Amino acid sequence: MTTGNLDRGLAILELLAANAQGLPMHEVADKLNIPRSATHRLLVELIRHGYVRQQKEYGEYTLTLKLCSLGLSQLSGLGVVDISQPVLDELAKISGEVARLSVIDGEQLVWVAKAQGSSAGLRFDPDMGGVVELISTASGHAWLSCLSEEAALELVAKQGGFVQHGDCGPNVPRTVQELLKMLHEARVRGFSVVSEAVHLGIAAVAAPIRHPHSEQVIGVISVAGPHLRLTDERLEALGPAVVAATNELAAACAGSPFLKRAIAAVSRSQDAAAAPARAKRRSKV
Repeated sequence: MTTGNLDRGLAILELLAANAQGLPMHEVADKLNIPRSATHRLLVELIRHGYVRQQKEYGEYTLTLKLCSLGLSQLSGLGVVDISQPVLDELAKISGEVARLSVIDGEQLVWVAKAQGSSAGLRFDPDMGGVVELISTASGHAWLSCLSEEAALELVAKQGGFVQHGDCGPNVPRTVQELLKMLHEARVRGFSVVSEAVHLGIAAVAAPIRHPHSEQVIGVISVAGPHLRLTDERLEALGPAVVAATNELAAACAGSPFLKRAIAAVSRSQDAAAAPARAKRRSKV
């Protein structure tokens, strides 16, 4: 149960973001276990500040585009869009499918940019700003394959382990052994390939972005689309193009404050992880 007004307000924003069609006030209150009177007051305040609108009197509440605008302004100001978009546009053009960039944020991988290819018919058009599901996506596997087995499994466990969601595909790894086998294959190839795991009928290929000097992984570039077009053979053929895109973006890291900050964050994380081992070695001296 959320308690403080800040907690409650943020919970309402997150709930409405996950329900783009809108929700009535009583449903917002019930889902978040907030008294209806308090929910109404918070919604009124969010409307006053321009983050929420009510579709009609006594109608559903939905988010405005203000949060989207703030997020896009942040990415633009940090150089992510300017640096990555030409790379993603070219990869989308080559593949005909959607190309995406995700960046490591602490212990998560977050979608931050994309470019849509020109393929006709079925399209895979994912939302941005979401957290990448590590166990079932090519992007997740690309990052995990660069970690030790212990670190990879720890991150997967923090996301819920091997519990499957309702619309996952038939090829999602269901055991530690299956996941480690897929990560080993990605490590050998230099890129990951996943078909019909996160969703039925969706396939993807992804590669990690490594800093050109330190080799630290700071993000992932992927290409995803319908498995009807992205067959296993097509995914393998696109792998080198995805790797080339990661190398190009890695070389441009100096031009993006956001990516430089991501590099620094990864460095701090690695230093913190290595601290116990260093202390243990010093104690033996």
